[in-house]
Amino acid sequence: MACPSGLRRSVLLAGFLLATLGLAAAAEAPALRSGGSDPLTGVRSRLQRDWVGRRAVGREVEILVMAGHADSQGIPGAGTSGAAVDLAGARPMQPGIRDELYWNLEVAKRVVQLGRQRGLNIRFYDPQVRTIHNGDDPRTNWSVGKAHAAAGGYALEIHFDAYGPDGVGSGVIPALHRPHSSLDESLAQAFGGYPRQFRGGLGGPRRGITILEIGKLEAPLEPALRNPVSREQALATITARVVNALELGVGGVAAPTAAAAPAPASVHSPVGLAAGDQ
Repeated sequence: MACPSGLRRSVLLAGFLLATLGLAAAAEAPALRSGGSDPLTGVRSRLQRDWVGRRAVGREVEILVMAGHADSQGIPGAGTSGAAVDLAGARPMQPGIRDELYWNLEVAKRVVQLGRQRGLNIRFYDPQVRTIHNGDDPRTNWSVGKAHAAAGGYALEIHFDAYGPDGVGSGVIPALHRPHSSLDESLAQAFGGYPRQFRGGLGGPRRGITILEIGKLEAPLEPALRNPVSREQALATITARVVNALELGVGGVAAPTAAAAPAPASVHSPVGLAAGDQ
C-alpha cells in the first residue's frame, strides 16, 4: 500500500529529529573505553594503547593541522574510498579524489577555523598538489609536518579509517621519537588510542606527526556525513570534539557544548613555507 505523503513527511521528520538528538548526545558523551562504540564515529580502537601523554604543552604551542592523503591521490597511499563507494556503488563525493581525503579536508579546515575562534595557535597546511610521487618532496605533508615538529610545534594529521575488517576504528596514533604530550593524551581520551608501533610505525608518526583517526568510513559515521540532512551537524560534532580535546590538551577549558561550525572558507598555506627534509 502506498504511504500518504503527509505520513511519509512525518516519518522522515521524526527520523531527522532522532538523528539530530543522537549527534548532540555524541558531542556530550564521555570518553569511551577501548573497543566501545560511539553513536556517531562508530567503533573505537580495540588495540591496547601502550603510551600515556605526560609532557605538558601550553597554549603557545603552534598546532599544524593537515588532511591525510592530500598529496597521494592516484598512487599507493591514497586513502579509503569508503564503504558507500566501494560496496554500494555510490558516486565519490568529489571526482578525482578518494572520499577519505574529501572528509579529511572538510574536518581539518573546520578544526582550524573553530580553533582560531577559540584562541588556539593553530593553522592548516594543504600541499595543493594532489599527487606527489616523492615522499621527500618539501611540499608533502610528511616534509612540512616533520619540519614543524622539529621546530617545537605540534603536527596533527586528520584521517578516516578503512571500512570493514581492514579498519580498526577511531583513535590516536602518536608521533614517535619524542615524549608523548598532553595534546596526544587529550585526543586519545576523546577518540581512543593505538599502540605506538602500529603496523611497525607509520610514515607520519616516524616523522613527528600525530595521526587522528576520526572513525571508520562506514555506518554509522559515513551515512551521517553523506546525507545532506545530517552532514553539517555531523561535521560540527566531530569538529567540536577535536577542538575541545585540543583546548584541554593545552591546559584550557573546553566549551560545554558542540556548537554548529559554519562551512569553512578554503585555507591555503603561505607562499614560500619553509619545510625541512623528511
